[in-house]
Amino acid sequence: MDFVKHVLILEYDGTGYHGSQWQAGVSTIQGEVESAVEKLFGNSSRLRAASRTDAGVHAKCQVVSFWVKKEYENSTVTKGLNHYLPKDIAVKNTYKVDDSFDVRRDAVSREYQYRILRREYRSPFYERYAWYLPGKFDVTAMNEACKLLEGVHDFISFCPSNEKGKSTIRCMYETKVYELEDLIIINMKANAFLTHQVRSTVGLLTKVGSNKVGVGEFNNILKAKHVGLAKPVAPACGLCLMKVNYAKPIGDEDENI
Repeated sequence: MDFVKHVLILEYDGTGYHGSQWQAGVSTIQGEVESAVEKLFGNSSRLRAASRTDAGVHAKCQVVSFWVKKEYENSTVTKGLNHYLPKDIAVKNTYKVDDSFDVRRDAVSREYQYRILRREYRSPFYERYAWYLPGKFDVTAMNEACKLLEGVHDFISFCPSNEKGKSTIRCMYETKVYELEDLIIINMKANAFLTHQVRSTVGLLTKVGSNKVGVGEFNNILKAKHVGLAKPVAPACGLCLMKVNYAKPIGDEDENI
């Protein structure tokens, strides 16, 4: 029997999950979606995700793939899975793809956004989606530090733990900080990210923004290539996977994946 490969565009609130990747005995995004696939189609299939998100991290546009025993209309898959998925996970779109398409290896870049709530009083509306860090921040200095990250670098200083012999070299295409009302927004785009790299970068940037670390010292930490040197690691709640980019559109439409 021929199997058909499908790609899902997911969004989720990661607050109640131990990350995107399946783990025994705990709730994960992968586990919930695989359970929905089995309920809808009567067969189990391992999900493959374009980017792994840690416990508590959210996604506006996670891309995953799985196999089904027969071909279904995209709308049938989308509506059917949303029926079985919990309210904090949703399928935005479904596409049928060639067997050779790999959501992870074929991705050319990933984009993450981090939010900091800087005002004096906390907000219940941002509790799950921003780091509450009241104070004033020097956004100009933070952007000067961000420019140092762009290009190809060894980012091991921004990884809290050893990557077990894996390459820690990544290409950072863009890093930018801007203010939006009560929020500090930090956007990062790279070919791929190390574990906790974005959150460690954000943590160090807040020190730059509060004049506790100079731009020169920030650069020294990058150049030191010493595991876990960038601190603190920002809380997971403020981080969201915004977009996964591919050389060609996944579906028939030129959609902003």
